[in-house]
Order: sequence, then C-alpha cells, then structure tokens
Amino acid sequence: MTRDFIAAADLPLLEAAGLADFDALWRMELDAVEHPNTERGGWSSVCRFELPEQGYFLKRQSSHLTRSLAHPFGEPTFAREFRNIRRYAERQVPALSAAFFGMRKVADEQRAILLTRALSGWRDLASWLAGWPRCPPEQRAQLIDAAALLARRLHAARLTHCCLYPRHIFVRAQEKDFAACLIDLEKSRPLHFRRERIRDLEQFLRYAPQLSDAEIDRFLARYLAASAGSPVIACWRQWLAKRQQKKGATPRIPSFVDAGHQDGDDQHHYPGQIEPEQKNG
Repeated sequence: MTRDFIAAADLPLLEAAGLADFDALWRMELDAVEHPNTERGGWSSVCRFELPEQGYFLKRQSSHLTRSLAHPFGEPTFAREFRNIRRYAERQVPALSAAFFGMRKVADEQRAILLTRALSGWRDLASWLAGWPRCPPEQRAQLIDAAALLARRLHAARLTHCCLYPRHIFVRAQEKDFAACLIDLEKSRPLHFRRERIRDLEQFLRYAPQLSDAEIDRFLARYLAASAGSPVIACWRQWLAKRQQKKGATPRIPSFVDAGHQDGDDQHHYPGQIEPEQKNG
C-alpha cells in the first residue's frame, strides 16, 4: 500500500480533529458542494468543512479512473491531480495546496482521497469579470496583469494547464496589486510546443469576453514581457484568432494580421527564455 501524504503544516490541526488518517476522512458525513461526477464510472465528490482557522475541500472518489500508457488499467484521477499539485509547488507556480492524499484498494473498488486547503480570502477571476464594467480601470489593469503574469510563470515552468478558464484563476488583493494562483490541475501536463501555450491563452480569452481589445493587448504584453505596440503582440493575436476560428468562436481581432509569421519559427524570446520551437512544431 502506498504511504499516505500529510502536509506537515496541516498535521497538528488534522490530528486534533481526529482526521489525520484515510479511514477517518472517508467516513466523514458531509454535504457535497456539487453533484457527484460519474462520467468515468464509479463516482467522485467534493465536500467542504471547516477546522479552526482553516477550511478544507475534501475530495473522495471510488473507482473513478483515468487511463494512460503508465497506467493502462487506470488510476484514480486524484492521483494525477496530486502529482500536479506537487509538480507546481516544486516549480514554484502558485496553485492550491494539498493537505492529505491517499489511496486504498477495497475488494474491486479503488478509493482515493485528496484534501486541499480552501483559498480563504481569494476570489475566482470569473466572478470579477461578471462585474467588469463596475470595476475601476486601475483595478481592471491590476487583475489583467496578475492573470498574465501567472500564465507567463506557468509556461516558463514548462507546464500547460489545459483548462485555463477564468474560474480556475483565483486572485487576492495585496498592498499594491493582486496575487494569482491556479486550481483544478487534474489535466495539466508538461509543455513542449507553442501550440500548447496558444491553447491555454485562447481558452482564457474565449471565456473572458468582457476584455476589450486594449485589455487583450495589455494581457499579451505582460505575458510576453513585450512593450505596447510590439509586433510580437500582433503575431500572437493572429495565432490566437486562428485557434478561436478552429473552435468555432469569433476571433477577437477584425482580421488576421500579416506579421510575416505563420506556423513557422518565432524569433522572439518566449516567457522564461523558452526557446523557439522548430518549424511546424
């Protein structure tokens, strides 16, 4: 049996509540915050509970599996999400934190638990966008910068989120700006090609229709560490528009920009000094 993971910072609190082991967490009777997921067979549910000064999301699943070359017979989806949580922490990409992870085989049933700390004091970017017209311009600019710099940091760490929607970006006000972090890391994977970065950014922009053209340019400028009006921003808008057309969405620019780049090499430096990819890569 694989040894359970318990974060050192959460161990005293969980022990005091009698919740520092798999069976105790599995037996908890809690109301789910959403309908159980049964798409992969079995079930997977999410509940929330509070301990002194810390809230938690308790994620439990039974025979809710994902298959891969490494696990052809399947493994709990939480196992992949937990690995990604650890990977993000190792590469210093801001994201949710795991307090506990464990798996058990009970007869023909594969059980898994992933306990994560609630992001108290944080708010998802989608809820900010819902009230976008009411946000002061300075605050809007700070939120755009926070999201762009988070995406830049993600890709510089050679990771792609694969579900980079505004609802998966959480922000929190700081003294002069906003901090940002990511949740829902189950589908995240290593980054290899420019098209994976384009996919992440296109997903974000498709679900952020409130952003104006000028705000999209600001987002890309911060993401690319480019100056306003830089030709590289036009290149990226072209690539993003092509991706949007493939997804059946209306491109966020009037027409494609002929910046001398199609699907070949991009000679500009990428975030985090990621090297340009080979032609048609």
